[in-house]
Amino acid sequence: MKSINFSRSPPPPRTTNPIASAPLILSIKLKLQFTFSPFNKTSCTGQSTIISLNPWKRRTSLFLTLCSTKADEAAEGNRTAEFRSDYHQHSQAKPTSSQPPSSSSSSSSSPAGGLVFDFGLKESWDGVEIGSPVVKRFLGDDEERWYMWYYGRSSENPDADSIGLATSSNGSHWERGQEAAQSSTDVGLVMTCGGDWWAFDTRSIRPSDVMIMSSEKVRSTSSVYWLYYTGFSSEETKPSDSKSLTFSLQNPERISLDEKNWGHNKVYKSLPGLAISQDGRNWARIEGEHHSGALFDVGSEGKWDSLFIASPHVVFHGAGDIRMYYHSFDQQTEKFAIGVARSRDGIRWTKLGKVTGGGSSGGFDELGATNACVVRSKRDGNYLMAYEGVAADGGRSIGMAMSHDGLKDWRRISDRAILRASSGDGWDSKGVGSPYLVLMSGNDDEEWRLYYRGIGEGGKTGIGMAISIGEEIGRFRRWAGSHF
Repeated sequence: MKSINFSRSPPPPRTTNPIASAPLILSIKLKLQFTFSPFNKTSCTGQSTIISLNPWKRRTSLFLTLCSTKADEAAEGNRTAEFRSDYHQHSQAKPTSSQPPSSSSSSSSSPAGGLVFDFGLKESWDGVEIGSPVVKRFLGDDEERWYMWYYGRSSENPDADSIGLATSSNGSHWERGQEAAQSSTDVGLVMTCGGDWWAFDTRSIRPSDVMIMSSEKVRSTSSVYWLYYTGFSSEETKPSDSKSLTFSLQNPERISLDEKNWGHNKVYKSLPGLAISQDGRNWARIEGEHHSGALFDVGSEGKWDSLFIASPHVVFHGAGDIRMYYHSFDQQTEKFAIGVARSRDGIRWTKLGKVTGGGSSGGFDELGATNACVVRSKRDGNYLMAYEGVAADGGRSIGMAMSHDGLKDWRRISDRAILRASSGDGWDSKGVGSPYLVLMSGNDDEEWRLYYRGIGEGGKTGIGMAISIGEEIGRFRRWAGSHF
């Protein structure tokens, strides 16, 4: 068995965070079936380190062990880590930020109803556009902490998306940073595009999901975050001419109506990527089997996912059974669709095919579904999928579907969207999408929060929140600004 350690220089010690008092060290051990060096390249890119797996050696299994420099934790450091699907048991240190929390409205009927996070100041890294919220809730003995990873775009680099982190104590009022996070308790920009010319993520990156890797017997402060994200390159793909589409196909979708943005109305190739971190801020890219470093490639010509792979959302089903849901644009049907892939270790994936496509004629999702967020209900074990539906005119709403096993027989819970664009001149009056579900309580009385990206006048974006109503699945109302 071979292993490799990678570390970054530790941030200045801070008594409020146990992680910051020791170097950030991860140890990756590979169970090898062949005799070879499991890593063929290590390089630094911006704030991230790249760990490269040999793409020709496939019969490997990845295990993470959580190392510590403290003597009293040495015995725990070599225990094999495992995926956890319950995020509520990990407490985190309270981050600091000089940026005040984003404002929110006290009434859902006002133009700002539901808004919990606006785009940043003009000079900040997220001052032009934000979206793709990935929200996690952590409960400790004496505090509640929320983390939100999201993408942002600045006026200085209007064509490149980066990933940032905001924190909260209640999930409604958030602390953010205008610049890059500087320590293990800071907030702000945490991950930029890849710097290697051959990489799949040199143009833009957007977060899709975060999983927690830990052991039951390792302290929660040593948890390892696995970030699945969409990486965009400058390789432009050429979709077949379509006379049926009434809007311009884009990848990534450019919301801000800025005609100076030269990437507007173009389709760039995107692929799924993976990075890991011990603090949610300093990320190390894991190079997948594809030559660009992505986890896997688009489908071959004629396949439904031959244009691009976007928004990889990952669900832990059981030991050795991890599912990834992603979307693409099917050129045969001329509709967006969601597919699923399966993995035993979270790195090597096997595609299983398309699981859902377009809805009924005239429906909110007539042209298909994108940006799926899949969760498993504790009440009955069924899988729930919140997704962004695309109407015939390109309008965006949020729908929900259900499946018994998460692989097949997905059925919409209603022909109507569970959340539509607001009326009038609201901050999200032009469309809603990129849903992310967070379970709040209970097995029999499940309560959910739905975080989403909203689009307003002039393409201005924000992140909003809706709250489930009663026990009926799929009923949500926008947050009205009350305290929780």
